[in-house]
Order: sequence, then structure tokens, then C-alpha cells
Amino acid sequence: GNVTYLNLITQPTMAKHAGAFWGGPYYGVFSWDNKLAGAQLLLSRLRLFLSPGYPYEEILRTFHNQTSIVMCSYLPIFNKFNRTNGGLIELNHGAPQPLQYSVNAAFLATLYSDYLDAADTPGWYCGPNFYSTSVLRDFARSQIDYILGKNPRKMSYVVGFGTKYPRHVHHRGASIPKNKVKYNCKGGWKWRDSKKPNPNTIEGAMVAGPDKRDGYRDVRMNYNYTEPTLAGNA
Repeated sequence: GNVTYLNLITQPTMAKHAGAFWGGPYYGVFSWDNKLAGAQLLLSRLRLFLSPGYPYEEILRTFHNQTSIVMCSYLPIFNKFNRTNGGLIELNHGAPQPLQYSVNAAFLATLYSDYLDAADTPGWYCGPNFYSTSVLRDFARSQIDYILGKNPRKMSYVVGFGTKYPRHVHHRGASIPKNKVKYNCKGGWKWRDSKKPNPNTIEGAMVAGPDKRDGYRDVRMNYNYTEPTLAGNA
């Protein structure tokens, strides 16, 4: 029954300062540096499940509309974001390390479809057109399938999944042999620069991913392909 936080988050000034309605090329891109799309989705859930009504309804409806716009932007028909020939959505507009962004979009799309289903709502509107929740699930599945091997290189970008996955992951623990030798602070560089496969398999780690042409170089030194960041894996 404590409405303190609800009062705070439904003040238009907070939304304005957060850039909630500014748009731009990275609007709707849920990332290590921008949690806005996730926050708006949580507020949409609050509206769908609790319907707190006046005086909160107006701003919650606005947030909910923004979530709907974000979900529309993930669909290929709207051309907000390009896709690689293999079907990976380029939320970072062709910049390196794309998988962390596409997997986040898949996560948000799945959550929103779950929320709509739980609220007995069959879908949502993009302008005058109505789309069912299955469209969001299809989008999410397409991105996860790509990451797990349904891509032009027929490889998994999650280490240990399937038989073809990155073997030169840019990661200290995976690339330095497990032995009793002690190294100084700079002793790990020779392992980073080694062309041998990782001596330790970092099971379940998702690497940075391919380039905008679906190309991938399994080279430990090139972190734009082989780095499994904490933020990306989270």
C-alpha cells in the first residue's frame, strides 16, 4: 500500500529527465548503458496487472504506449533496425559486439508477450495494425536460434553448446592453463596472444558475436568477436 515509489515514477518531470520520450536511433535498445526500455516494460506490467487508475493512469498509459512502440520497432516490417543477411537484428547499428543487444531485445519481447497473455490480451497495436503475441515470440526465437547456431556460419555463439563454438574466447580464466606456475601481473599476455585453443572451456558463455556481414573470427586477441562480457551475459 506504500505509493511513494508509484508517485515518484509517475511524475512527468522524471520521465522527461530520463529521456523517456525522446526517440533517436538507440531508443528501445536495452543495454548496459540504458535501462529505459526495461523500466518502461515494468511500468506497462504494473498497468496491465494492477490498473492503479487516477492519478497514475495517464503517465502509465504513456509508458505503456512507449513499450508498444519499442516492440513494433523490433519487427522487420518497420525497418527501424537493419538485419544481417542471416537475420540478426542490428540494434547497435552495425557496431561490434551485437549479440548482447539482440538477446536483450528477445528477452524484453518475450516478457511483454507473457504479460499480455497473462492479462488476457491477444496482442498489441502498431499504428492501425494489430499484431498477436506470437509475432513477438517468433522474433525472440529467431534471435536465440541465430545465437545458438541457425546462422550462416552454422556455429553456436554460446560456448559449449553444440559441437561448433568459439575455442579462442577472450577470457583470462579460460585461456590461461591450470597449473602450479605463478605469473606476475603481465604474465597472462602470452596466453592471450597464443593461437592455441582455450585450455579451459568457459561453459555457457556468450561471446560478443559476428560482424554486420555475419562474419566471425575466432581470434582471442580480437575481443570484438570473442569477448564474453559480464553485462552481455547477464
